[in-house]
Amino acid sequence: MGMKTAPARSDPFTALGDPTRRAIVELLQPGARSVREIADDLPVSRPAVSQHLRVLREAGLVSEQRVGTRRLYRLDDMGVSDARDYLERVWGEAAARFRITAENTGERR
Repeated sequence: MGMKTAPARSDPFTALGDPTRRAIVELLQPGARSVREIADDLPVSRPAVSQHLRVLREAGLVSEQRVGTRRLYRLDDMGVSDARDYLERVWGEAAARFRITAENTGERR
């Protein structure tokens, strides 16, 4: 029998391209919430929230935990950390190039 491999993650930045999904990420920042609790704070239906959560989960940004009959969603620390590390690396490189360009194109006296 073969071993099961984990499904490939989708792009977290594509997932975050939707304003509703960004709002869900912000709502989950303080801690775990149910679909109902999330939907109560957004102008979308519970089924729509569930679909957005699925996209965020597939991107590795959100994890799900069953508690009795409820499912609680929270930010996935590893997925969020990976996305943050990527942005810091890219931004750090861009900031360094900007600084070098600014230093080398200043007014000459």
